[in-house]
Amino acid sequence: MSTVMLENESSAADQDLSEAPAIEKASYRTVGEIESANPIMSARDVQVFYGDKHAIIDVNLDIGANEVVAMIGPSGCGKSTFLRCLNRMNDTIDGCRVEGAITLDGADIYDKRMDVVPLRARVGMVFQKPNPFPKSIFENVAYGPRIHGLARDKYDLDEIVHTSLEKAGLLNEVKDRLDSPGTGLSGGQQQRLCIARAIAVSPEVILMDEPCSALDPIATAKIEELIDELRENYTIAIVTHSMQQAARVSQRTAYFHLGKLIEVGETSQIFTNPRHKLTEDYITGRFG
Repeated sequence: MSTVMLENESSAADQDLSEAPAIEKASYRTVGEIESANPIMSARDVQVFYGDKHAIIDVNLDIGANEVVAMIGPSGCGKSTFLRCLNRMNDTIDGCRVEGAITLDGADIYDKRMDVVPLRARVGMVFQKPNPFPKSIFENVAYGPRIHGLARDKYDLDEIVHTSLEKAGLLNEVKDRLDSPGTGLSGGQQQRLCIARAIAVSPEVILMDEPCSALDPIATAKIEELIDELRENYTIAIVTHSMQQAARVSQRTAYFHLGKLIEVGETSQIFTNPRHKLTEDYITGRFG
């Protein structure tokens, strides 16, 4: 079947899930290939509860090396909740309980012996709104390497900061004002600064939770171009409300609905020939 992507996906993405089609009990199993040939992270039978609310239900998904996985679905479908499970950001939420197994390079990240500080260096996070520290541009990027002891001396630290800013596509714009406040940059520059800050601690995986939602189209295009470049060295999982963005930046796409992972597959297949009716209905805007 041939499907047409929404030009304005926000009506589908932001609608109340009470209006969306219900999932029949028989369709709990994810459609598509959950496994990756070279997984960096693997989630198996993941459940998330907020008190009595079952927010994530039986999610199984691999995230492969040097690929971008886009997570799409209506507001409240669980995609951001699942993303935060991947570096234990949900630990900071009272009443949140995570069950199942999530591994990074084969190690269970929810093992009681796992230290979350180095974990969050290995699995970095870029949030919806840019959140630079109230420090200079240099100190924003240097903060992580300092606390993790990654620089032996000032020369090492300078090298890490400059390399990270260069990888984030920001160095040429700020090299003459590294002592200026990071909060003085434009929105798009601030987001790239936050990406440089994440890169500076040499992560294996970068998580991005709607990183362009607060940016204008020009800044968004720069971030999308950057994501494509970063894929050569990092694995990226991105949550986005923009189906066009998912189509542009990702190799695999996962569609979430009411806490369940409905379908996952190659991005081109998801957007042109979805196998599950709920995926098709969302892609074509039939609910919302």
